[in-house]
Amino acid sequence: MAPSSFSPEMKDREYSNWSELPSELTSSILQRLDATEILENAQKVCMSWRRVSKDPSMWRKIVMHNVVDMGYHRDIMCYHAVDRSQGGLVEIEIWYFCTDSLINYIADSSTSLRSIKLVRCYLVTDEELTSALVKLPLLEELEVSYGSLSGQSLKAAGKSCPNLKTLKLNRKGIKCPRLSSDDDALAIAETIHGLGHLQLFGNNLTDAGLNAILDNCPNLEHLDLRQCFNVNIVGDVEKRCSERIKVLRRPNDSTHDYPHDASVIDMFSCEYEFPDDTDLPDIDFLDFPDIDLSDYFQSALYLMNDDPNIIDGNF
Repeated sequence: MAPSSFSPEMKDREYSNWSELPSELTSSILQRLDATEILENAQKVCMSWRRVSKDPSMWRKIVMHNVVDMGYHRDIMCYHAVDRSQGGLVEIEIWYFCTDSLINYIADSSTSLRSIKLVRCYLVTDEELTSALVKLPLLEELEVSYGSLSGQSLKAAGKSCPNLKTLKLNRKGIKCPRLSSDDDALAIAETIHGLGHLQLFGNNLTDAGLNAILDNCPNLEHLDLRQCFNVNIVGDVEKRCSERIKVLRRPNDSTHDYPHDASVIDMFSCEYEFPDDTDLPDIDFLDFPDIDLSDYFQSALYLMNDDPNIIDGNF
């Protein structure tokens, strides 16, 4: 309930005891907190706050960002929050700690889910994320930032989630034309036709992939292609974007409002030197269209350190 909807008497009255607050006012306060803050702190204030915190309507949206162990294991705390929603969960956002079992538990327990945001959840595999998404036909918003979601999985999600309107598939920006791949773009173009908002930060798509998206997503109005260095928005491509897209973020546009690390891996400025007689294999990355070095680098750091602060370091 928004504060403006409180009665005049409720606004004018002064409460000297937090436990005496009307339940709707307490609910309005608690809904502004992270799920972890409610479970670890707010519900312990008094019995009335604990009673309100157990109301399933409090858990229609669950946000868990930089969670540290505070008496609970991180995923156990999230399981508990999902259980409190009693099937009414509509939105969930998790940073770092989500796992295969947790994402499938969320999908099995929350058939009304409309928004999933997973950020740097490297322990969620492509296969199990796909398994979870196909259980969520009402899904309208999906974000997988710095995680695993292949082109094939995008196709499965598109076919199973016909209401999908917002998609964010973000990766580490890499400057290397030989790593170009339109797998994601073609999967989107083939199955996710109702998109209005699309963010492909750091993707390796080319002009061909972009044209496929423009051909098959007639409702697209917001398109974020920052750090997609293999796209050239010029000529016919630029004309099509200007005619169709209301808000366009180009590959080299500012990243000041981007909520994640925006450092770039520049494959042309590597300073490694080898002896002249070193016999190096001639590897053509075009033979490996699904490779995304950002995922390998990020996953390696996570597994070695299990420290979110280190993951955000520059390469």
